[in-house]
Amino acid sequence: MKLTLIGAGPGDPELITLKGIKALQNARVVLYDALTHPDLLDYCPDDCVKVHVGKRFGKHSANQDVINYMIVEYAMQYGDVVRLKGGDPYVFGRGYEEVEFAAKHGIESEVIPGISSSYAVPALAGIPLTSRGVSESFWVVTGTTKSHMMSSDLMLAAQSTATVVVLMGVHKLPEIVEIYTQLDKLDEPIAIIQNGSLPEQKVVTGKISNILPLAQICGIASPAIIVIGKAASLPDHLNQCVQEITQRNL
Repeated sequence: MKLTLIGAGPGDPELITLKGIKALQNARVVLYDALTHPDLLDYCPDDCVKVHVGKRFGKHSANQDVINYMIVEYAMQYGDVVRLKGGDPYVFGRGYEEVEFAAKHGIESEVIPGISSSYAVPALAGIPLTSRGVSESFWVVTGTTKSHMMSSDLMLAAQSTATVVVLMGVHKLPEIVEIYTQLDKLDEPIAIIQNGSLPEQKVVTGKISNILPLAQICGIASPAIIVIGKAASLPDHLNQCVQEITQRNL
């Protein structure tokens, strides 16, 4: 019996790895999340059993305990099962929990990493998480812990000069703003990227001082990624440089 854990990437179906595609092409059963692109299921054989077990904030079709038992049941019934998860399954994807549960039931696992939305989505929006002279490191923090509270690590991250990426944190935006406000970082650049890597991608940029009304006006909602730090303003700087060059050449 075997569990194959596949990272589907940030959303765009072309951003899954070749190894992930090959695993889907041989799949007998696939348990897939809400954030995985439906086109990826086209790689599966016609007789493959496809089961939606997606979880989104406030809308769970199956809780984690149920998913764990489903993995075991399908593995025992079919001999192997594929678990398709958005982004990278080991970056806030609870992939290790599934591998651990499978191991306790005598099921071996293979992990096929995926492109994490934590760095891919900002890159596709023109935001480098590190850039010489701007940011020397980056933090990736979850906006929703097991207790549904904001991670206490955000306060530590906010005190650094690093670029801070918050996943699953749009509903915690007022709390995030409050943390940076307490640190007197009202001018800190911030960007929110909704539906990153997809045609309907939406990007809102601003500062800690004005991001709340901007996000409300633009109707920002999950799924979205928040990027905070000087690097978040680099796309605007680049656009300004392009405009200046264009004007000089007119």
